[in-house]
Order: sequence, then C-alpha cells, then structure tokens
Amino acid sequence: MVNAIPVKEEILREIDHLPLHFQKRVLDFVRALKSTPDEGVPGRELLCFAGILPPEEGKLMSRAIEESCERVDPNEW
Repeated sequence: MVNAIPVKEEILREIDHLPLHFQKRVLDFVRALKSTPDEGVPGRELLCFAGILPPEEGKLMSRAIEESCERVDPNEW
C-alpha cells in the first residue's frame, strides 16, 4: 500500500466534520467494504449455469431490469 497514512488522516479529518448519524453510515460502509471479496468468481466456475434459464424467463428478467433497475434517483442519497 503506497502512502496510506495521509489518506487515513484525510478520511478522519473529513469524518470529524460529519454529524454522528453520517459517521455511523461511514462506519457501516467501511464494514461492508471489508466483507466484500476483492475478486469475483472465475467464469469457468459459472459455465455450469449456462443455458439453464428458459428464453421466456430471460426476456421477463430483462424487461424487469429495464423497467426498474436502470432508473437513477438523484435524491436517493
């Protein structure tokens, strides 16, 4: 890790200026990052799932994603 101490110090300085409820959100976020694996699953391990979804279910899933998941709510945060 290159020069990590200044980054930590800057993070601490910034957090000091946040209200307590935002500090708790930062803590939750850091904990979530720690529990997230750095790497995904190799594709060869996923090949066993290729072709198991019937085409009609795939279309329904694609439609649901387009209708619900591709929207951005600028007021969400």
